[in-house]
Amino acid sequence: MEVITTHMNADFDSLASMVAAKKFYPDAVMAFAGSQEKNIREYFVQSSSFLVDFKRQKQIPLKKVTKLILVDTRLARRIGNFAKCLENKGIQLHIYDHHPDTPEDLKGDVEVVRPVGSTSTIFVQLFRERGIPVREDEATLLTMGIYEDTGSFNYTTTTPDDLEAASWLLEQGANLHTVSQSISRELTVYQLGLLNDLIKSSITYTIQNIDITVAKLALSEYVDEFALLVRRFMVMENLNVLFALAGMEDRIYLIARSRVPEVNVGEIARDFGGGGHASAASATVKNMTMVEAEEKLIRLLNKHVRPQSLASELMSHPVITVPPDISIKNANQVLTRYNITVLPVVQDKSKLLGIISRRVAEKAIFHNLGDLPVSDYMTTDVATLPGTASLGDIQELIMEHRQRLIPVVDKGELQGVITRTDLLNLLINDPAHQPKNLIVADDRSYIERHRNVNSLMVEILNRETTVLLRTIGEVAEKNGYTAYAVGGFVRDLLLRIKNLDLDIVVEGDGIQFAKLLAQNFGGQVRTHEKFSTALVIMPDGYNIDVATARLEYYEYPASMPTVELSSLKLDLYRRDFTINAMAINLNPEKFGTLIDFFNCQTDIKERRIRILHNLSFVEDPTRIFRAIRFEQRMGFTIGNHTEKMLKNAVKMNLFNRFFGRRCFTELKLIFSEENPIPAIHRMVEFDLLKFILPELKFDKRMERDLKETQRAMAWYKLLYLDEPCRQWLVYLYTMLAYSTYSELKVFCMKFEFSERLKREVLREKEAADRILKELSRNRRLSNSEIYWLLQERDPETLLYLIALAKKKTAKKAVSYFVTHLRHYKTHIQGVDLKKMGYRSGPIYKTILAHLLEAKLDDEVQTREDEIEFITRNYPLKKEKSRQQ
Repeated sequence: MEVITTHMNADFDSLASMVAAKKFYPDAVMAFAGSQEKNIREYFVQSSSFLVDFKRQKQIPLKKVTKLILVDTRLARRIGNFAKCLENKGIQLHIYDHHPDTPEDLKGDVEVVRPVGSTSTIFVQLFRERGIPVREDEATLLTMGIYEDTGSFNYTTTTPDDLEAASWLLEQGANLHTVSQSISRELTVYQLGLLNDLIKSSITYTIQNIDITVAKLALSEYVDEFALLVRRFMVMENLNVLFALAGMEDRIYLIARSRVPEVNVGEIARDFGGGGHASAASATVKNMTMVEAEEKLIRLLNKHVRPQSLASELMSHPVITVPPDISIKNANQVLTRYNITVLPVVQDKSKLLGIISRRVAEKAIFHNLGDLPVSDYMTTDVATLPGTASLGDIQELIMEHRQRLIPVVDKGELQGVITRTDLLNLLINDPAHQPKNLIVADDRSYIERHRNVNSLMVEILNRETTVLLRTIGEVAEKNGYTAYAVGGFVRDLLLRIKNLDLDIVVEGDGIQFAKLLAQNFGGQVRTHEKFSTALVIMPDGYNIDVATARLEYYEYPASMPTVELSSLKLDLYRRDFTINAMAINLNPEKFGTLIDFFNCQTDIKERRIRILHNLSFVEDPTRIFRAIRFEQRMGFTIGNHTEKMLKNAVKMNLFNRFFGRRCFTELKLIFSEENPIPAIHRMVEFDLLKFILPELKFDKRMERDLKETQRAMAWYKLLYLDEPCRQWLVYLYTMLAYSTYSELKVFCMKFEFSERLKREVLREKEAADRILKELSRNRRLSNSEIYWLLQERDPETLLYLIALAKKKTAKKAVSYFVTHLRHYKTHIQGVDLKKMGYRSGPIYKTILAHLLEAKLDDEVQTREDEIEFITRNYPLKKEKSRQQ
């Protein structure tokens, strides 16, 4: 194994040198020896050009490293754990460095050390000497390395070679605008990276005419100068109020500063468990995700700094409503489900007819009127307000007219509702007041973190896919919709992985949009009304999943979700992990704009699996298996807090309440991975096997069988056979290899196997166990015996037999059947027997089976041999004898 690395706390020169070295060592793996300066991390977020080429040091088997390529250093103490590789027998060391000689310098088998201002300059010289071209993004990165290490050519270590190298890079297309944004000497490079991250993440809320800035960072390690950066941020931007959240290790740190008396940051910090005074305060937050900490902060801001008092600002939306023909009993269930006291009754989704209260519904049910429609007993004398209504108007209706709910209506359509609780929240600053930006995605106080990824789409996707995405956006724009590409498609795009599984989310009627899309492309539509989703089938067979932006609520832990309409933000918030909670706007005006509400790009950059809220695994335990699958497939790591929530969900035994197809689908996907064994190890680590089958134990025997299964699958794939093989089924057989027939039946029932699949699994597993016993006997089988033993078995069963067979002769017998024996056919068939004078009947089967045995055992080879064999063993009676 070859590894390219550099010194700890890597800077732009070392990063650029690693990328440059990759051109000379294309088979080498790039890995940082330790942490990097934060401006490099910010560069990764912005460009995504080289991120996916790097591995974590923990992912490198150090003992297997045979060649170590060091750039920008020659000191063993600066390369962290990679120094252990120097002890490997026969290790080759290649060094590229510009630093002055020291007594501690390592000696390499290959050394390129030159007295220039940066190591990037050395690689530019090598590229020019050997005629190696560079791309524009590589030229830009190398320029940044030169600028940084020469102090923008101000350091005394700068040489004419550095200027000449920079000049050549400009000719190759280096972008000086990108360089100037990333390199600054006002602060240290490390501090500048942090400050840039902080500024970029900032959001300004206007509350009670006061601008309040909120910024946040997710850091992989503790940074003690964070408060200094917060102060510098305030000075640079001339801010009056600033709240900064920093996720460091397993905690979140809050630093708050205020220059105005209206905002007492000490009060807000105390609600987080911290303290301070009115102008400066801090707090340490535990057991909370960054998303939850941010939402709590917004709630506290609404508590301590009163929001504007317009009805459109105060109202809740989307509104939970019922139609007039719903029964009172069912309406009461809706009231209970959402824990509300009043429901608007609407017709045609938005025309207000009246309201029904919990008190009225319960009394009607008490009097046995629960089956009547709500229209019979709803209140129709309801006062409404427009979105421009003032606080005084709201107070008059709720407090003087004793109306517990105010519908906000504009142009005859229901836009939202204001309750007595909403008004009290506003007047007495109740912390239960929910932030509007979680309810309405287009709230103007919330500025989306976004960047345009159009150029990345052009680079990664083929032309047909890019045109398809633009057409989807144009159809949406023409018909008044906003369409987004979401989920794994966006995640893989940022990881520079081609993913043609396209999921579209529409703000509006997703099913109607799907029909318009199919009409535009001349395709077909399959709809799923319950989930407001549709499948567009293109003329060439390509499928597009279309969904309405929706929210999900769970009636109890580990239940199936119930789906309702929502905004984009809530649709993304309901998703499993942050890496899947991004969207790309497809409408022409904003085509390619990345929508990232929850700082998901940082998790992709840090290669981290993180949930969006603490109850994620409780609501849907199948996400546990999904987290493991994503972690192993993409080389990510489950975040510390997410792992804690995962373990808590396992302790709750939620899988005992919820099984079925959804759960088994996740297991199938794990078993279908290129190498499922690491994921299975993680399942063992999290004590998940007991939920698959209580009797299932992971021991040395299972570990050996899984490795043999992996070898069998690799062997089968190399055969390049046309016959498909369900890999997941082979691994399933292996996992359940020592389960009894009754345990296997319980397993099939638990995971809701179809009757056909259940019969197949039970039949094949039982047959396989019988065959394994036969193969384990100390007896050499003839080819025909092998054939009759295996000829009815599926490919999955045959591979399972190869994996589980202990004797090499048994493995060889099954593999020989797969590659040769099962394809054997005789020259003579039934039609030939008829021509030879044999009468049709059971005798045909007997003759042909006997003939096949002879062919398998090399007793016959040619057609003539077969005819002679038949006539010898099954002679025809003479005609005279037959007549007698």
